[in-house]
Amino acid sequence: QVQLVESGGGSAQAGGPLRLSCAASGNTYSRYSMGWFRQAPGKEREGVATIDSGSGSTYYADSVKGRFTISQDNAGNTLYLQMNSLKPEDTAMYYCAAAPGVWIVIPPAGRMRYWGKGTLVTISS
Repeated sequence: QVQLVESGGGSAQAGGPLRLSCAASGNTYSRYSMGWFRQAPGKEREGVATIDSGSGSTYYADSVKGRFTISQDNAGNTLYLQMNSLKPEDTAMYYCAAAPGVWIVIPPAGRMRYWGKGTLVTISS
C-alpha cells in the first residue's frame, strides 16, 4: 500500500509558476512509476508527467514539455511538479499517482494503482 498526499495547489496568473508536492508513505521501497495526472471539468483524466522511481527517467505530456519539471527527493518519499509559464488551460485538479513496475511511457490513468485526493490549480489570464 502507498499513501499519497498532494499539496501546493492554488491560483496563479498566466505565465507564472506553481509548485506541487506529493508526500508518499507506506511501501515506497518497490519500483514505481510515480507522477502527476490532471482532470479539467468535463474532460478525461490525463497524464502530465511521470518519473521512474528506480532510474529517475522522466516522461512528459506534449502539452507541458519545456514548462513542467517532475522530480523526487533522494529518499523517494516526496514528488514534485514545478510548473512554469502556466496557461489558463492548465487549470485542473491535479492528482499524484503511482503504478507498480517499470514504465517507459506515462502509464494510462487506469493502470495507476494509488491516487492522492488531488489539489486544485486555477490559472487566470
